[in-house]
Amino acid sequence: MAKINVDYNSIVKPLKPMHAVGQPPLIGIDTKYFKYLSDAHIPYSRLHDVGGWFGKNLFVDVPNIFRDFDADENDPANYDFLFTDIIIKGLEKHGCKPVYRLGVTIENFYYAKVYRTNPPADFAKWARICEHIIRHYNEGWAGGYEFGIEYWEIWNEPEVGVVKPVHGNGMWTGTMEQYFDFYSTAATHLKACFGDKIKIGGYACSGLYGLFADPEKYGIPCEKKTGERYESAQEENRIKYFYGFFDHIKKNNVPLDFFTWHSYMPLEMTGMEADFFERELAKLGYGHVECHLNEWNIAIQLENYLSGFAAAQDAAMMLMMQDKKVDMLNFYDAKLGGGVYGGLFSSIDYTPNPAYYCFYAFGEMYHELKNQAKCDIEGDGFYAVAATDGERRALMIANTTDKCIRIDTNLDKNMDVYIIDDDHKLTKTYISADSFNLFGNQVIYIKNF
Repeated sequence: MAKINVDYNSIVKPLKPMHAVGQPPLIGIDTKYFKYLSDAHIPYSRLHDVGGWFGKNLFVDVPNIFRDFDADENDPANYDFLFTDIIIKGLEKHGCKPVYRLGVTIENFYYAKVYRTNPPADFAKWARICEHIIRHYNEGWAGGYEFGIEYWEIWNEPEVGVVKPVHGNGMWTGTMEQYFDFYSTAATHLKACFGDKIKIGGYACSGLYGLFADPEKYGIPCEKKTGERYESAQEENRIKYFYGFFDHIKKNNVPLDFFTWHSYMPLEMTGMEADFFERELAKLGYGHVECHLNEWNIAIQLENYLSGFAAAQDAAMMLMMQDKKVDMLNFYDAKLGGGVYGGLFSSIDYTPNPAYYCFYAFGEMYHELKNQAKCDIEGDGFYAVAATDGERRALMIANTTDKCIRIDTNLDKNMDVYIIDDDHKLTKTYISADSFNLFGNQVIYIKNF
């Protein structure tokens, strides 16, 4: 037996954008499926790996927009914005803001040859190219727009290529010190150009799995994990990279508005990592910066995406992180066409999988109610967040176990109850909201509007 007691008169804090996504549901250059973003009130889409390998040679990546690095970066004729314009205009039309990753798409065949993951030949020029990309989308430069895009992220996961041959160089072939200098050059230039009109972030940390090789050393409350995944030289390097990055930017007074990191670990371990970043960023003097987990996915298998398992795990992540020092989550990702990471939509007909409706339910609370209400929980194996706008009320609950949990609440029994699981996609039921069975791998969404 478990209990949930909600005090809708006690506001905890605003709901955060825990239901943002990675690349949007683009098919070719057709943005018609972006309607799924607006339907679920998805607030942000991080533009990384858009279109597939090499950004499909069309989208977002700096080399796709500025194709000849030796050309004059001040001449609008040397920029090709057409295809990226299509995506960003589509996002804006559907009420979804871009998080623009300035850099390149991962190259998974790095062991044969790399094309774009070498450090730019001239860091200052690369920064000026990015300046013009920002001016195009925010200041109308080169026939552009005034979208006011806020978040600009410099590169992605540079540390995955530093130790060879553990993971190779799929994102950055340079040294750690080269990336630190690269980030510093770009961030300093862009903040000098735009000031507080934009936010600059990085470094898209690929995750500190090595924390779990020696949990006591890093204050992680879990049993020791073994195996190469946690104890390899690559994992040691990721931790060294984290501390080295902050040491460098602090010594050189380099701007950082938001710190980004990634996790493909289980739910509880990702929560522990979030706690670690909160603690360590505060110690390092960066407790004030925004913290974005802008790549995450727990149920990375195609068969999981069709089930309540993925839905419950994804909902639990959003609900758990609402109460941690994480300012944005970006699920990796909302692309169409299948693949092991595209968890929100069917690879056959592009209709939503069960997990999408968890984003939909959280999105409704975020957009309509805006505020988190106090919610006291007695029991294990489930997560819950309550929301209100002062009059309307909602409660979202996720059971991440395979067991049925009997739950009693203090809610009005006549509130509407919706279910997401193997067989239900936000389906209205007629069970009483004050006492019910929460079955294994199930999400329940309760509201009075």
